[in-house]
Amino acid sequence: MTKERKSVWGWAMYDWANSAFATTVMAGFFPLFFKAYWANPGNPSESTFYLGMANSIASIIVAMLAPFLGAIADRGTAKKKFLFIFAFLGIVMTGGLWMVAQGFWQMAILLYVLATVGFSGGNLFYDSLLPGLASEEKVDFVSSLGFALGYVGGGILFLINVLMYLQPDTFGIPDGATAIRLSFVSVAIWWAVFSIPVALWVKEPVIYEAVGIGSAVGLGWKQLSETLKEIRHLRVVGLFLLAYWLYIDGVDTIVRMAVDYGATLKFPDSALITALLMVQFIAFPCALLFSLFAKKIGVKQAVMVGIFGYIIITFLGYFMSQVWHFYALAALVGLFQGGIQALSRSLYTRIIPAEKAAEFFGFYNMLGKFAAVIGPAMMGTITLATGNIRYGILSILVLFILGGYFLHKVNIEEGSRMARENLAK
Repeated sequence: MTKERKSVWGWAMYDWANSAFATTVMAGFFPLFFKAYWANPGNPSESTFYLGMANSIASIIVAMLAPFLGAIADRGTAKKKFLFIFAFLGIVMTGGLWMVAQGFWQMAILLYVLATVGFSGGNLFYDSLLPGLASEEKVDFVSSLGFALGYVGGGILFLINVLMYLQPDTFGIPDGATAIRLSFVSVAIWWAVFSIPVALWVKEPVIYEAVGIGSAVGLGWKQLSETLKEIRHLRVVGLFLLAYWLYIDGVDTIVRMAVDYGATLKFPDSALITALLMVQFIAFPCALLFSLFAKKIGVKQAVMVGIFGYIIITFLGYFMSQVWHFYALAALVGLFQGGIQALSRSLYTRIIPAEKAAEFFGFYNMLGKFAAVIGPAMMGTITLATGNIRYGILSILVLFILGGYFLHKVNIEEGSRMARENLAK
């Protein structure tokens, strides 16, 4: 294997590693366990509100840190170092969920928020390594490869965790509750072990005129201000970030709140986790197929198709009443989820200055995570106010509609030209 291929696979393996958190914890067992074990199972609207606010608080923290940390990474040549600092935080806090006793929802929320900060903060630096790994011709494939491996890796561990939960006796586990708590420990171990390839195989990008981390901290806020000015000049970047801010919020909200929604509708736990498994294994090939689809119709157009798909999913979700409806919508989510995430990332690399990738990906992740403040909080608040979670899920439609509208106005060719002109200055 060549050094280039080894670097690509090492980078993509981090998606395999940390996606276990996104599947088993964030999308799967945490919302299920939180509603039934840590929170008050007699008041589902209240637990939906708490879960929504937890996701929003984590997103606020990451949103505030993201551009600042991106600027530090650019100045201090510390992308990988910060990646592993945040990964360590996520790993330790995820493992810590094992210790939270029944009814202690406040402690569960605290550890979940910190683990989510670790997960999202690590992704900022992970994404910023992408431009240095692949040419413009290969970036769609490499980005999609990461997401595809993430779905497989996360799906494999989630399958094992699901079997532990459904058949605890087979694994020598006393009950389903213990199985779920053990699954949190397994995610922490999985995340740690499979992060090793990116540490060993991916080189830190060379940054000329680098400074120490201490000095970089002092320069961070100044660079943040300068980046804001640059984004105002790079109007295509600004318009894309506005669109992304809106539509990816809808995607993240559905990922984080789908199980809670199904549980509130009284669907069986086994059906909910089976549907999540479907998403993982459908999304794996579809993430790669979407990159081929993008070559046929264009990357921007492919993302627009994904947004339209989510509009349909959200609208149909309002009317969902049978378990098979949940399965059908899970299949649709799997069809579009990987593609819209991977292609949004690769689309962004086309319109930003390559030498300031971490800085600009700081804004990318900031807006992506800050957007995740709106959806969960909006869904939780509307559910609590109306007592009807269907109105909560329907509210997410506005995010996809507005996001699609602004993305339609983004001129990718003009954005690429402006990025090249910025580099030449």
